[in-house]
Amino acid sequence: MLTEIADGVFVHTSDFIKSNSVVVQGGDGVLVVDPGITSDELADLADDIRAMGQRVVAGFATHPDWDHVLWHPALGEAPRLGTARCAAAMQELLAQADWKSQLAGALPPEYEDDIPMELFGLITGMPSDAVEVPWDGPRVRVIEHRAHAVGHAALLVEGAGVLVAGDMLSDILMPFLDLDAADPLGDYLAALGLFEGIADDVRAVVPGHGSIGRAGDVRRRIEQDRTYAEALRDGRVPDDERVGASAPLEWLPEVHEWQVERLAEKRSRFDGS
Repeated sequence: MLTEIADGVFVHTSDFIKSNSVVVQGGDGVLVVDPGITSDELADLADDIRAMGQRVVAGFATHPDWDHVLWHPALGEAPRLGTARCAAAMQELLAQADWKSQLAGALPPEYEDDIPMELFGLITGMPSDAVEVPWDGPRVRVIEHRAHAVGHAALLVEGAGVLVAGDMLSDILMPFLDLDAADPLGDYLAALGLFEGIADDVRAVVPGHGSIGRAGDVRRRIEQDRTYAEALRDGRVPDDERVGASAPLEWLPEVHEWQVERLAEKRSRFDGS
């Protein structure tokens, strides 16, 4: 189930939109990032960790989307960390009596009955100025930004040179913007700038969904996402195979058009003010 992509860094890819769970080996156990998706997959992930002679000592959620804040009893009771903003977003959701009903509409129907909810979203926020994951293992740098979702963070596993990008730098998904932000495109471009600043340190990139990219892919993926975002900013049609007739997933062109429409509405409201 787990594939080693760098020294001490392992990945499992789910059938659900090629979702990637990341396991980083430390001194006294492993760090598990964005585990998913189904109950069986999570239980198998826990079994594989035990088969390695390891235990889970920490979890991390790159952002508060439902498929990145899952957990399973078999993974144990290790602290599950995220940025302060990620944790606050989850606490706000879970404080609402109808949170399960709200979430139901976002879950894919074909997986709805297989996704564990009993430990959903129990994220502990790190200090707002945290720059690394507090654990007994290789230094894992936290790169927080506002692209895609509030409280989003990428992780750089130093030494191994692995960038865990969350829902960015995918080869199958175009940028999904945080359309609730004041400046979705500006936020996205700023985050890409952060990634570009560390690109020389990256030997492998793990997107939340899609295939693992190697060192030569990192700058190409940054540029592909920048080209898409700049096209939307400038009102141009992006030349991007991820949203065209040959899109990897048939619903992506529809999501792209929805993003274009929402951005136009935001501009209209701003111009009207």
